[in-house]
Amino acid sequence: MSSQPADKPEVEAQMPLVSHLTELRTRLLRCVAAIFLIFAGLFYFAQDIYTFVSAPLRAYLPPNATMIATDVASPFIAPFKLTMIVALFLAMPVILQQVWGFIAPGLYKHEKRIAMPLLASSIVLFYAGMAFAYYLVFPIIFHFFASVTPEGVSMMTDINSYLDFVLTLFFAFGVAFEIPVAVVLLIWIGVVDVAYLRKIRPYVVIGCFVVGMVLTPPDIFSQTLLAVPMWMLFEVGILFGSLVHKRGEHPEDESADSNSGDQPPATQP
Repeated sequence: MSSQPADKPEVEAQMPLVSHLTELRTRLLRCVAAIFLIFAGLFYFAQDIYTFVSAPLRAYLPPNATMIATDVASPFIAPFKLTMIVALFLAMPVILQQVWGFIAPGLYKHEKRIAMPLLASSIVLFYAGMAFAYYLVFPIIFHFFASVTPEGVSMMTDINSYLDFVLTLFFAFGVAFEIPVAVVLLIWIGVVDVAYLRKIRPYVVIGCFVVGMVLTPPDIFSQTLLAVPMWMLFEVGILFGSLVHKRGEHPEDESADSNSGDQPPATQP
């Protein structure tokens, strides 16, 4: 009888599907509970949160100009919506912890060593992308928009329109900053290799600017401010990807495959 590999995933081979679904439901409920608990704690500060998020635009409004609410419920709905989204973003560590707890038992030890840093870095990079948008991109964009406002036109932005605009940019920059994680994953699972990524670098640069045109407002400043970081992050992904072994090339994989006992027994003569 063949021995079990030391690096075999820590999960029962015959674990019922119902048990998996029950665990998944429990972890999803924990994620939802975390979001609503954070939202409940932040709701009292909803107006302050919106004031903070709208500061980059208000700094470039003309004297005596203010933001406006064109819908009756907008003064309540816009801060409420923003606070819920902020709660979701702040709950991401808890959500990732639940995701990790669900998938970790099915991973090999060497897979855990790379999966956990990737999960942690993904949320850090997403926050970094949002901070980059707020502190660097927003002031440049709104200064540009304020400078090109035609004479005789008052720049008075609706609070709902502004919220939709900044949430789009937050999401675009947050996802763009995930490029290193995506590159490392693609190299790890063997979809591409480092040499191929270096070969297609010119096409990637063009693609970054195309994505910048699609995800950002129609001005060259915001497009460039998204495209250039995407390109640089792609280079960072290549750098770290060159240090990663492809999945299946790890010596422990070969040991697990050879000792797993999944192969049918040889026919006795």
